[in-house]
Amino acid sequence: MNLAALIWLMLMVIFLCMEASTVAVVSLWFAAGALTAMILSLFSVSLWIQIAVFLAVSVLLLLLLRSVVKKYITPKLIRTNVDALVGQNGFVTVSIDNRTATGQVKLGAMYWSARSTGSDTIPEGTYIRVDRIEGVKVFVSPVEIPVQ
Repeated sequence: MNLAALIWLMLMVIFLCMEASTVAVVSLWFAAGALTAMILSLFSVSLWIQIAVFLAVSVLLLLLLRSVVKKYITPKLIRTNVDALVGQNGFVTVSIDNRTATGQVKLGAMYWSARSTGSDTIPEGTYIRVDRIEGVKVFVSPVEIPVQ
């Protein structure tokens, strides 16, 4: 094995180690470029062509494939705990009035202090949807009762 091939092999290993230590999906493409340049060096292609091919393959793969691969390796986030309440429906158990800072809703089996997302008062018994959560309060807006 010639010296250039050995250097490209070492660079490829370095790029792969860098990729293994991060989740950026950047060094992987440079490792592929180093592999391509190493193969060229085995056929005694000039060093300048090896470097040009290394750069071209690395940049081309980075631009074309990074977003595709990143989409598949990014974990799907599942909303849990309080985050899972956003978008859920419930009903008002104590009239919601932002001016007097009163209101309560029932979401599933839990009762929450509530405020209206808008400035309107929401009467007791109104069907609501959770818009957001701040601290221990849910911010809700009234919705129509679904017809079944």
